Amino acid sequence: MSILALRNIAKSFGGNAILKGVSLEAEEGEFIALVGPSGCGKSTLLRIIAGLDHADGGEIVISGREVSSVAAADRNVAMVFQSYALYPHLTAGQNVAVPLAMRRLTAVQRFPFIGNLLPGQRQIRADIQRQVKEMAASLKIDHLLDRKPGQMSGGQRQRVALARAMVRHPSVFLMDEPLSNLDANLRVHARGEIVELHRRAVVPTLYVTHDQSEALSMADRVAVMIGGTLLQLAPPQEIYDDPAHIDVARFLGQPRINVVETRMDASGVVRFGALTLAVENSAQRDAAVMLGVRPEFVRLNGNPNGTLKARVERTEFLGSEVIVHMRLDAIGEAIVAKVTPVEASVLSDGMPLSVEIEPDRAMLFAMTGERLQARTVAVAPTLEKAHG
Repeated sequence: MSILALRNIAKSFGGNAILKGVSLEAEEGEFIALVGPSGCGKSTLLRIIAGLDHADGGEIVISGREVSSVAAADRNVAMVFQSYALYPHLTAGQNVAVPLAMRRLTAVQRFPFIGNLLPGQRQIRADIQRQVKEMAASLKIDHLLDRKPGQMSGGQRQRVALARAMVRHPSVFLMDEPLSNLDANLRVHARGEIVELHRRAVVPTLYVTHDQSEALSMADRVAVMIGGTLLQLAPPQEIYDDPAHIDVARFLGQPRINVVETRMDASGVVRFGALTLAVENSAQRDAAVMLGVRPEFVRLNGNPNGTLKARVERTEFLGSEVIVHMRLDAIGEAIVAKVTPVEASVLSDGMPLSVEIEPDRAMLFAMTGERLQARTVAVAPTLEKAHG
């Protein structure tokens, strides 16, 4: 059952379309990561769901209730901001208690002195403190409850912000780059904590990040947004191995996918070196297309008489792997391979070698960006003949 449904959400600022009809659904307990370049509308979408911004069009449905015109406080949505947004004058315990106090105490009961004299408020406050302590213990921040944000590290403040979001048991969690202010080692540790907390809460989570490794390692599904449009929503492996658009393929993966312009002949066949791909059910014939292959599926032979002749331009040693930058002789295009240190040990700058593409891993895209379905067929002529 869909707990959160977005239908054709649109938003413009000053005549610039930020969101162009974004639609998605999140199931109970599902973790969806929203990724895309800066300015693509990720954070704006979260703010609209939370009620902090209004959409120009579309519908937001939470637990079967249309909430597009409902005030933020009445949507039962919790949001963790990039800056954590903790009150600096309150302790960690008081920060975590804020959403509970706002929900369960009246405006008069929240007054420090007058409220204490009203009947029933002590029991409510005691219950709030109990919930705060239970949540703090689950996040291992119970020893921080008396500290103010200025007395805590970035990782500790992040946990307090998470506790404040979780303590109210919302219908939907929204997280806007909550780990961006942490150092690299702490980020890796915090990823696991957030995933574990999400599993315990069994609440749909939308997690905005510009870090693709976070998205691929944490999410049940990844949503790629480019220019205000949701290009693809799919499980991490599917969206990496089977991108529906060239912009999705280019955004995910380090190093970036190799993309080389080539041509489809009148029969719907693309030849590139020893690789021959037949495009299925395509209206395009005798047209330019883009061939894409990820660096890990580019093989190095070292034989200068191989099919795709290239020369090494430089290598990047990254510990467990080496990135090899090359240039194809016949067409002058740059291409990158990801190899082991042992494979790279025999390489040197300027060295001639041959390049082979794993046939089943090659992808074709129309010049407009859409994916073209293709199948591998018989061996083709050499690169020089294919581009002659």
